[in-house]
Amino acid sequence: MFNKKIIFKILGSLLYIEGFFMMICMVMSIAMHDDDSMAFLISMLLTILSGTAMRYYGMNAENSLSRRDAYLVVTFSWILFSLYGTLPFLISGYLNSFTNAFFENMSGFTTTGATIIDNVEVLPSGLLFWRSLTQWIGGLGIVFFTIALLPSLVGGSTRVFAAEATGPIRTKLHPRLSTSAKWIWSVYFMLTVGCMGSYMFFGMNWFEGLNFAMTTTATGGFSIYNASTEHFNSPALDYVTTLFCFLSGVNFPLLYFSLAKFKIHELFRNSEFRLYFFLVMGFTLFITFELVYYNDYSFRHAFRSAIFQVVSFITTTGLFNDDAAKWPHVTWVVLSVCMFIGACSGSTSGGMKCIRGVMLIKVVKNEFIQLLHPNASLPLHVDGNNVTPSKRVTLLAFLTMYLMLCLLCAFAMIAAGIDNTNAITITLSSIGNVGPTLGTEIGPTMSWNDLPIFAKWISSFLMLVGRLEIFSVLVILTPQFWTRS
Repeated sequence: MFNKKIIFKILGSLLYIEGFFMMICMVMSIAMHDDDSMAFLISMLLTILSGTAMRYYGMNAENSLSRRDAYLVVTFSWILFSLYGTLPFLISGYLNSFTNAFFENMSGFTTTGATIIDNVEVLPSGLLFWRSLTQWIGGLGIVFFTIALLPSLVGGSTRVFAAEATGPIRTKLHPRLSTSAKWIWSVYFMLTVGCMGSYMFFGMNWFEGLNFAMTTTATGGFSIYNASTEHFNSPALDYVTTLFCFLSGVNFPLLYFSLAKFKIHELFRNSEFRLYFFLVMGFTLFITFELVYYNDYSFRHAFRSAIFQVVSFITTTGLFNDDAAKWPHVTWVVLSVCMFIGACSGSTSGGMKCIRGVMLIKVVKNEFIQLLHPNASLPLHVDGNNVTPSKRVTLLAFLTMYLMLCLLCAFAMIAAGIDNTNAITITLSSIGNVGPTLGTEIGPTMSWNDLPIFAKWISSFLMLVGRLEIFSVLVILTPQFWTRS
C-alpha cells in the first residue's frame, strides 16, 4: 500500500540537509568562540547517521510517490526535522526538557515564533543562529526547499508540493515545478539579502542583521534579544521591519511577476493583495486612533506602533516594538482578527489566508443574488481563476475544521485552568503560526514557558496542522488513509 523504501529514502536525504545546516551552525559557533560547537558536532553526526540508515533501507527504491506517500513524507519530514532539531539544545544543556526543546523547534520550523526560553540572551551564538535558521528553512517549506535545490531527491515532487503548499489556488511560474521553486526561492533569498543590508545600514551589526533578516522574511519572529526589535529603539529599523514583513506576506509568484518585471500596478489588480493591503491600512488607522485617544501616544508614535503590530500579526511574524498588552482591549480584538486572517497564500505567512477571505466574500455575494434569482447560474472567479464547486466545498471544509480545532483546543486549555483570553489567543496564535499571544498571564512580550506540558504539546500539534493547512496532517489520522482500498 505504501512505498516504504522511497519514503525512507527521501526522509534520509532530508536529514542529510538538516545535518548540513547543523554544520553551518557549528562553524558559526567556532567563529564566535562559543561553547556549543561540540553539541552541534554531535547533533550533526547523529542526524547524518540516522539519514544514512534511512537511505540504506530505501536503497534501490522506485523514484515515484503515490498521493498517500506524499502526505506521509511531508508530515513526517516536519516532525523529524523538529525531533532532530532538539539535539543541539539538549546536548548543550541549555534546555533540559524534551517537551520544551521540541516545542521550540516546531515553533521555529513552522515559523510560529512562540518561545519557551525566558531569556534568549544567555544562549550562545550557534543556538541563536540555529533558531533563526529553522525559521528561514521553514519559511517556504522544508520539502519545497529540497525541490528547489535538489529536485532529483524527491520523486513525485508535484504531489509533495501539493501536500505542503499554502492556499487553495496554485500559481505557477514555469511548467517545471523545480524551476518555479528556484525562482520563488530566488525572490525569498533576495528579500533576505535586502532586509539584512537595510538592517545593517540603519545600525545593526552583521550578526544581528543576519538573524533578524532570516526571521523577518520567514515571518517567523524569533529574536536574539528578549525585547525583540524594541531593543534598538529605532523608528527607522521599525519601518524597515514593517516593510519586509509586509512584502514577505505577499504571494511570492505575484511578487516575482510585479517586482522583477517592474509592473507594480499588477499588485493592485490582484484581489487578494487588495484585501491584504486595505486590511492593513484600515486596522492600522483604527489602532492609531485608539492609542492617540486612550493611551496619549503622539500621532507619530501611535502610527509606528500600530502599523508595526498590525503587519507583524497579520503576516504572523510576531516581532514586537511595543507591549500590546497595555493597549485598549478593543485593539486585542483587531489583532486577533489579524491572527485569524493572515496574509496572502503562496507567502511565508500563516493564518487562514486572504485568498480564502476573497472567496468567502464572493460566495456570500453570490448567495444574496441567488436569493433574488433562484434559477441563475452564478460562476465564481478570482483573478481569472474559476473556483469550481469542489473548491467551494473544500473552502467550507477548511473553515469548519479550522474553527472546530480552535474551539476544541481553546476549550481544553480553559478547562485546564488557563484564562479565557490566553487560551483563545494561544490557540489562534498556534494554528495561525503567529507567535505572540494576548492576555495578562502570557502577554505578547512573554515566553510560553509557564504553560503546562499538555498545553505545549497541543500548541506544537496546532503549529504543525496550521503550517500544513490542516488536511495534509489530519488525513493521516483517518481510518480510510490506512486501508488498501
